[in-house]
Amino acid sequence: MATHDNTFQSETFHQRLLQEFYDSYDEELEMELDDLRFGDGQPQADDEKTWRRQYFRELLHLQGELVKMQDWVMRTGHRMVILFEGRDAAGKGGVIKRITQRLNPRTCRVAALPAPNDREKTQWYFQRYIAHLPAAGEMVLFDRSWYNRAGVERVMGFCNDDEVEEFYRSVPEFEKMLTRSGIQIVKYWFSITDEEQELRFLSRIHDPLKQWKLSPMDLESRRRWEEYTEAKEEMLARTHIDEAPWWVVQGVDKKRARLNCISHLLQQVPYEESEQKAIVLPVRERHEDYRRAPVPDHMIVPEKY
Repeated sequence: MATHDNTFQSETFHQRLLQEFYDSYDEELEMELDDLRFGDGQPQADDEKTWRRQYFRELLHLQGELVKMQDWVMRTGHRMVILFEGRDAAGKGGVIKRITQRLNPRTCRVAALPAPNDREKTQWYFQRYIAHLPAAGEMVLFDRSWYNRAGVERVMGFCNDDEVEEFYRSVPEFEKMLTRSGIQIVKYWFSITDEEQELRFLSRIHDPLKQWKLSPMDLESRRRWEEYTEAKEEMLARTHIDEAPWWVVQGVDKKRARLNCISHLLQQVPYEESEQKAIVLPVRERHEDYRRAPVPDHMIVPEKY
């Protein structure tokens, strides 16, 4: 009987362990369902199903490599800044989510700064960004960055021509200074077409779960597409330096953009997989006088599901 019970418990344990493994990957399905929620509702073609399976396999593989890369960054004390720029709805947030999803948030964080307050407007332009730079063993992903001055601030008239020109004089020196101090800078621009941005904006307008992503500034940026194009072209031309070059991600296809960006990011770091020590779960101590106090009923969350 004991042998039978042990076998049953072992099988039950492995089933629970397998279920835990499956549950840990539900977020990818949630994200993909979110992307498809306002699709045409038609059955997927076999080639599309094949591509989706390939996408998930590749994404999980790349995320595994990102874990190895972060481990190397932590072990070596490397410091890394990754900038994500692009038009509104270009897909920056989606790739940032996939990069950070499996990583340790203590040493990999996202900096998404709001508009400067009255005090910050009187500071040196780069000052508020400096507080978010990484220490040894850290990675910081900027969801928009100091390049706001070359884009939204310039196009929307939040700064004057002299301030823009001063930014262009300063930013190469600022980034060279950071790289000399040992901070690696990787800069990505996510590129989408006029038609694709229009489609994504309309999707957000009609999606109550995504309407929060749209602001009056976003809508105005849509009207000023050509001004943003001119500003973007000058920005890439004047701030593409050897120490911190720009990399353009073709972002019309969200899934391919995510995979391409993550794959490219991994190539920018000379990480090596370290030999991990075996982890042994310690045996829990048990005491005869231990009694677990019951939780009062009024504190229990109702089990509706």
